[in-house]
Amino acid sequence: MKHFTLKLISLSLPLLVAFSLRAQSGPQLYNMSLDTWSKQGGVWRLYAKDAPASKRIWDTANPGLGKLGINSTTPEYEHVAVKGEGKAAARIESKKVAWAFVSGSLFNGRFVKLVDMAGVETELGTPFSSRPKTLSGYYHYKPGKINFTDDAHEAFMGRADEALIEVLLMDWDKPQKQVSHIDGFIDSDTDPHVIGRAQLIIKKGTSGYVHFDVPFEYRSGKTPHYIMFSIASSRLGGSGTGASGSVLYVDEFELGY
Repeated sequence: MKHFTLKLISLSLPLLVAFSLRAQSGPQLYNMSLDTWSKQGGVWRLYAKDAPASKRIWDTANPGLGKLGINSTTPEYEHVAVKGEGKAAARIESKKVAWAFVSGSLFNGRFVKLVDMAGVETELGTPFSSRPKTLSGYYHYKPGKINFTDDAHEAFMGRADEALIEVLLMDWDKPQKQVSHIDGFIDSDTDPHVIGRAQLIIKKGTSGYVHFDVPFEYRSGKTPHYIMFSIASSRLGGSGTGASGSVLYVDEFELGY
């Protein structure tokens, strides 16, 4: 009987470990590893060509810039944080476009259109109702010296650029429509719809990939309705401030529970 009990315990341990790992895990967004890309009409997308709407999670400024033959966010297959067959990362670059400055970006939601050549219209967010503890992943940052500013940031000219990786948990009841030059951008410090935030401001360049693990800070006990990633190679790019040529590589995002 003793031998039977020991054998039963030994057989059960792998199942208990597997259950424990599953219990610690939680919902992730599709393609958070950033491995799946396709090129459609000259525009790089972070989903397969035949992907259903449920898997068209990520978007960039590429649909607008693609009309000018430019993609600011592209797949990187050689310089990746985790090597293996089919692995990729995202290469995000800030650029001078005609007379304007455009930060490289990656977000979840939908790029709608350019508006009056002065801003962009987007729909932000993906339905999500969990409360993760951390956001982890990898980044490699190669900042330039800021050579574009708006009036409010003239003192930043010549400084090293900074990048942003941010995830917001929101209490919206639908995706957030935003026209950048009319509505402005979400201020995650003060926006009342923010339930929780994981934020990493990257202030220095790195020699290669750096692993990060950033905690979520919660402002209420509410259940989120939407999640919104915002990744930018120039943190102040929304105000026309940054360095053309700043490059941010990101890879292998994961929400921890």
